Amino acid sequence: MKHVTTLLRTLAFQRKPQTLSMSSAVHENVKNYYGSRLETSDDLQTNAACVMPSRPVAKSACEALKQVHPDVCKRYFGCGLVIPEKLEGCTVLDLGSGSGRDCFVLSKLVGESGQVIGLDMTDEMIVASQKYIQYHQEKFGYSKPNTVFVEGYMEKLSDAGIQNNSLDVVVSNCVICLCPDKRTVISEAYRVLKEGGELYYSDIYASKVVPDSFKEDPVLWGEGMAGALYWRDLIALMKDIGFSTPHMVAGSHIVVHNPELQKKTGDVKYASGTYRIFKLPQNSIKSKALVTYKGTVPDCADCFEFDASHSFKAKVPVEVDAEMAAVLKNTRFSTDFNITMLDTPDPNQSGTPQYCHLSPFLLADKLGSSVKQCSKTGR
Repeated sequence: MKHVTTLLRTLAFQRKPQTLSMSSAVHENVKNYYGSRLETSDDLQTNAACVMPSRPVAKSACEALKQVHPDVCKRYFGCGLVIPEKLEGCTVLDLGSGSGRDCFVLSKLVGESGQVIGLDMTDEMIVASQKYIQYHQEKFGYSKPNTVFVEGYMEKLSDAGIQNNSLDVVVSNCVICLCPDKRTVISEAYRVLKEGGELYYSDIYASKVVPDSFKEDPVLWGEGMAGALYWRDLIALMKDIGFSTPHMVAGSHIVVHNPELQKKTGDVKYASGTYRIFKLPQNSIKSKALVTYKGTVPDCADCFEFDASHSFKAKVPVEVDAEMAAVLKNTRFSTDFNITMLDTPDPNQSGTPQYCHLSPFLLADKLGSSVKQCSKTGR
């Protein structure tokens, strides 16, 4: 626990002052929208926080969520599931932690030896979430807290005390769409992740490139629609920065309830998508592999649903492509698989891969995703 305490103290007390240049009009608008204007998720204008996940939530995550203080859940503004598997002992950063709901779930799942850092640029959210640190520490039976909340910007993680190659997992829940400079945010996530680390996040995506006119509307920014990335641009962005190809975990349609916003957005459609992306070694595996899941990932004894396209049954050998082989061999899941490299070259390594299966809209259509009954104006 000593290294946990040292890290938390460093983040809490040695954080650099945020540079004034980051306080752009967009940041200030989002701060006001989430810090003052919105009291609960019912005040939002889309159904994103009510979207049903397109795959079952792990039992341990469900149990952890039940232990989160009701007042914390009340101010939850996320749009998906950002709880990856096998987190015991991990150091996890939540970008845009908001009320702290996901952080406290993660706090339970990483255990007392793990660490959770919640970063948010909204002072009101930081103050609100800090009030419940001791409550959850005691609720989980920890001798010391394993969670800290720091005020800062996703574009400037070093100013918030986050060091290079220091994190096992970075998560984010419907926040990157609120940021005007996504390339910098993703680059920062890449920088602070350890080799083999994972970026696992949900966000709002658009069916086409969003018109510049959307970006002049403060409500469209606050709802995540003005800053939503065209889903195909996500793939190019991740690959350009150095990450693996994104793996789609879940996808659901987002419904705009407000007639005025419907008129403004026109034929642009929105969906929430959850992706997992990995920071792999530079010299990636070039050939296919035969992998056998051991049944050892917590909550996944019989079958490990890695993403929407890969489901590994225990003790059943499966052939995978070169990139999936690299993911399983170089990440925290390496001990959960027996991996035998094959002599078969992977043609996708030299050809032009097709990414239609990574569309959150296509997955939502395939699964017939629906939404919970929500209030008329809220998610």
